[in-house]
Amino acid sequence: MNLLRAGAAALAISAAVSAAPAQAETAPLVETGSSLLFPLFNLWVPAYTASHPGAAISTTSTGSGAGIAQSLKGLVNIGASDAYLSDAMAKAHPNMLSIPLAISSQAINYNLPGITHLKLSGPILAGIYSGKITKWNDPAIAAANPGVTLPDHVIIPIHRLDGSGDTFIFTQYLSDSDATWGSTVRFGTSVSWPAVAGGIGANGNQGMLAAAKANPYSIAYIGVSFANQAAQAGLGQAELLNKAGKYVLPTAETISAAAQSVANSTPADERISMIFAPGENAYPIVNYEYAIINTHQPSAAVAASVRQFLNWAITEGNNMSFLKQVHFRPLPPAVVELSKAQIEKIK
Repeated sequence: MNLLRAGAAALAISAAVSAAPAQAETAPLVETGSSLLFPLFNLWVPAYTASHPGAAISTTSTGSGAGIAQSLKGLVNIGASDAYLSDAMAKAHPNMLSIPLAISSQAINYNLPGITHLKLSGPILAGIYSGKITKWNDPAIAAANPGVTLPDHVIIPIHRLDGSGDTFIFTQYLSDSDATWGSTVRFGTSVSWPAVAGGIGANGNQGMLAAAKANPYSIAYIGVSFANQAAQAGLGQAELLNKAGKYVLPTAETISAAAQSVANSTPADERISMIFAPGENAYPIVNYEYAIINTHQPSAAVAASVRQFLNWAITEGNNMSFLKQVHFRPLPPAVVELSKAQIEKIK
């Protein structure tokens, strides 16, 4: 009888263990890269680790170029980037993925005392950054801003020194706007900036913001996740000329309009430019924020942790409670499904 009871008890324990949900093994993750995406990671990681006991993710802002390079070398699990892998890089590294996590944009900020509204275009910005347009009251700027009293002062263009996804999307906008820029400087995370008298180089969006704040009559391209800080610093935000010939600001509506027009054209590998997306209300400098990921992670546990975090990021992490704080927009449903399919390739 005692043996029967013991056997029954053993069976009950065995059944209970079998019925209990298996606890997925977690592994610490390392992320680095985009300074534009960094503020969102700073919101995501505390929320994710609080709801996933044992999860640990370290994050650093080093610029998209560093994020891509360190992910390629296997030094980090997640390389954050505003830029997707180029065709050449994707061909050379077929095990690397470019996975959109959210939608962002870039503002053109300026430090012009007394001027709160300014309209600019790609050709004007290409002229400023190439040194062809040197004064704020240049006829091209004046023609775009009738009725605005522009100062007879030298423009101070600020550009990124570090490898940067912000530089990638900004120079892509200039290349698509101006044939000369497109055939000479071109675009990339790093470019050979034309020598412009008085021009300033800065590292990261934080550096761009600080340089613009410290230098009246300057202009800078700054990720929209720093829009609140730019406004607090007294910087203006330019309306940009879009593909439809309309001047628009980077707002929730104009960023979403650009993203929606491109969503259905996004390929399976999700490497696509949103620069100059069609639509009357589309802001012209919009981009997917990418996780650059190696499909071959160091272990099954690490791969599982990467998949779990990325799936959370594109679903729960795309909640506006996070995105609104950094002026991002959520991925369209069709793009979420594409990102999920790519995430499943991580082993």
